[in-house]
Amino acid sequence: MNNNIKKPELLLPAANLEVLKIAVIYGADAVYIGGDMYGLRAKAKNFSMEEMKEGIAFAHSHGKRVYVTANITAHNEDLEGIRKYVKELNAFGKDRPDALIVADPGVFSIVSEEAPEIEIHISTQANNTNYETYRFWHKLGATRVVSARELSMKEIAELRTKIPEEMEIETFVHGAMCIAYSGRCLLSNYFTGKDANKGECTHSCRWKYHLVEETRPGEYLPIEENDRGTYIFNSKDLCMVEYIPEIVQAGINSLKVEGRMKTALYVATVARTYRKAIDDYFKDPAIYEANKSSYMDEIKKGVHRQFTTGFFFGKPTHKDQIYDSNTYEKAYTYLGTISGEKDGMYRLEQKNKFSVGETMEVIKPNGDTLEVVVKRIIDEEGNDMDSCPHPRQIIYVDFGIKLEQYDILRRKE
Repeated sequence: MNNNIKKPELLLPAANLEVLKIAVIYGADAVYIGGDMYGLRAKAKNFSMEEMKEGIAFAHSHGKRVYVTANITAHNEDLEGIRKYVKELNAFGKDRPDALIVADPGVFSIVSEEAPEIEIHISTQANNTNYETYRFWHKLGATRVVSARELSMKEIAELRTKIPEEMEIETFVHGAMCIAYSGRCLLSNYFTGKDANKGECTHSCRWKYHLVEETRPGEYLPIEENDRGTYIFNSKDLCMVEYIPEIVQAGINSLKVEGRMKTALYVATVARTYRKAIDDYFKDPAIYEANKSSYMDEIKKGVHRQFTTGFFFGKPTHKDQIYDSNTYEKAYTYLGTISGEKDGMYRLEQKNKFSVGETMEVIKPNGDTLEVVVKRIIDEEGNDMDSCPHPRQIIYVDFGIKLEQYDILRRKE
């Protein structure tokens, strides 16, 4: 391996403050988040201004970076609000975002005017498919461009040689893939009136479809159909953990994981697995090669669809990319995250029911996985409980061993 090659950034998503902290603790170099407005995940809980400031301060205290999405396709009525929003973010001072992710040239101009101290990253929504596009944004002051998911590894490697050295390439390497070109979809708007390009996607691509001939209404014709229906727009999930050498050699600066609506367990599982894979490769490529199967074993423990390498090694066929149902594969259930300790019992917010005597796993930020047995459960008033059936209830649990804040509990299905 060329020792002059810089280790790429690992960039994780966060739906809320809890998940941001998990991403940071479990190995992310940077986290991207959305505020209440102007990002493309309107259904996500997202961050209030206060939560955003707290999250950025937390990340900065751990030497990590935070990027805020503002990548809607803006209309006239959005511009005044966007300007106010950018001013408020800039007023965070030392805990302002490290970058804003934008797609719209008008939004780009507003950020340049109102927050010159904040870096601008160009969203994949801007259809970034060639080196002249990168050069264009670089001349305007952008420091990074997120490549379109339609680019192959060969195209990215060529692009790297034709753009300024300081210009960064960010690329999605893991997670759900939008079937539309660079995520620019009209299905949701057409069917439901909810605009995907303004953050309201209803994931219409995941629905079941049939073909109907005009003169034979009601007669449904098959389209590569299986016994569960037809999912002609339903993409498999991207997973590139087995191709870290190729990613690094192509000159990609930031490895981005999709999932701003995913749980803390998902983010922790993906973060610590890619963290180990990247670190192993840079320590010794032979170690990375020896551990490849273990990376995939761990990644599969998170909620996912069937995996694909997307466009990285050429245009995928229908079989390569389309998932034949609309359901996830789920190996483990998220039970909770340790948030504190009192009298030898560990505080957590219940995410799914579990009982006294039950065996579960604890995953830790350092990559360790432990098996534990629930010895005792009490509620906030100190009352003993046989189980914890109430969603989001605060409980205290004795596991019989010492655990730490941010350890995550999961149960095999």
